[in-house]
Amino acid sequence: MKNNIIGLKLGFVIMSVFVVVLLVLGITIDRMFTSFYYNEMQKETEELTSHFIGMAESQDSSNEQMMSTFAEFSDVSIFNISKDGHVILHSGVHDRMDRSFIQASDVSRIFAGKSIDFEYKDPAGHSYFIIGKPIMEGDTTQSALYVMSSTESMKQSLASIRNLLLIAGIGAFILALGITGVIAMILSRPLIKMQKATRKIAAGELETRLSIRSNDEIGFLAAAINDLAVDLQRYRDTRQEFLANISHELRTPITYLEGYTKVIKDGLYETEGERDLYLDIIHQEAHRLQHLVDDLFELAKMEEGKVTLTQEWIDLSQLAEQAVRRVELKAKEKGLQLKLQLSGDAYMIRGDQKRMEQIIMNLLENAIRYTDEGEIIVHVEFTADAATLIVEDTGIGIPEEELPYIFERFYRVEKSRSRQYGGSGLGLSIVKKLVELHGGKIRMMSQPGAGTRCEVQLLNLSKSEYM
Repeated sequence: MKNNIIGLKLGFVIMSVFVVVLLVLGITIDRMFTSFYYNEMQKETEELTSHFIGMAESQDSSNEQMMSTFAEFSDVSIFNISKDGHVILHSGVHDRMDRSFIQASDVSRIFAGKSIDFEYKDPAGHSYFIIGKPIMEGDTTQSALYVMSSTESMKQSLASIRNLLLIAGIGAFILALGITGVIAMILSRPLIKMQKATRKIAAGELETRLSIRSNDEIGFLAAAINDLAVDLQRYRDTRQEFLANISHELRTPITYLEGYTKVIKDGLYETEGERDLYLDIIHQEAHRLQHLVDDLFELAKMEEGKVTLTQEWIDLSQLAEQAVRRVELKAKEKGLQLKLQLSGDAYMIRGDQKRMEQIIMNLLENAIRYTDEGEIIVHVEFTADAATLIVEDTGIGIPEEELPYIFERFYRVEKSRSRQYGGSGLGLSIVKKLVELHGGKIRMMSQPGAGTRCEVQLLNLSKSEYM
């Protein structure tokens, strides 16, 4: 498990829990058996003491001999003590001279008709369980009887059980250690794979994918890493394409500027009209370059959240009508029909008028640019909840698989479109950012050869109807 730190940690946690459970279980079993043996011994000694008391109170002249014989047979020691502390009878292996367990207070309690029980360890280190009871003659206590039962056999039995528990615990620990190692390796293997995969992704190997398919949190994490790799790969490809596109977009006008400026500077023209034509080209390319730089700058500000909207109540219908009039000439030059349709009661919307004009103009210019014949319809629809701007054309259309990417910077459905139709490739990206800044939604639907439909939905309407 070299370098498998998570496996070691996981194994340590599992084994720690197992050891705690094993210790608690072992202590519980030990307490249970100790309590069982202690209660059994107490019960047995109580029964023996009752037999001795019965013999002593039987008034038989041979009771002392019977008690001694019974004590030896039962492997206990007995002390029959008079009220003044004199030993009337002793039998058993315990030393007759050892009377340290006999306390005056206990003797007084016994002669008061009460029973006592306690554990005792003699000077030699032997342990006993002792019960003291009174021997009665009628209503009078004649003497006190102490019955001493050795606890050595009980301790030996408990020691055997504890040894058995210890051996079983060690065996269970070794077995659990092996099982835990296997479990830790199985559970940590996917994490190690994910660690290696993320390191590869961080090193730039964005084609790396995980094949973990479990239907749990580890599987979900692996899927998230795969999604991240896909997104990073797409971001890298898009960035590279962006750099290539912007290099191309900047190189073209710069080439024109450099070439025609050199022509004019070196006087390589024949007439004043030819010179003016070259100056017009320089002016157009400079304007194109300025427009591209402005679009890039504005998009960068939007992505950084540095664009501030000037909120006011504006008439979307009027803005759409003005935009249609501004592009009408360009549409006629291409032989396109331009229509404006209004439906529903016109409401004022809350937004930035300049930015809203920019949204409409970008959509219209984009529709005209990619439509060679047919018509372009601008539809403004009002409901009680929302205002919807729809720009629909009969242009070349967009393949369905390309639709998710058309709002990316410089994205081209076909690389030749840039040269054939012009444009900076930033218009739809700017539109999407502006719509989102207004709290709206934009959706694009299209079919190749059948045209494109773009819908912009805005929600911030005025309370009263606009007249």
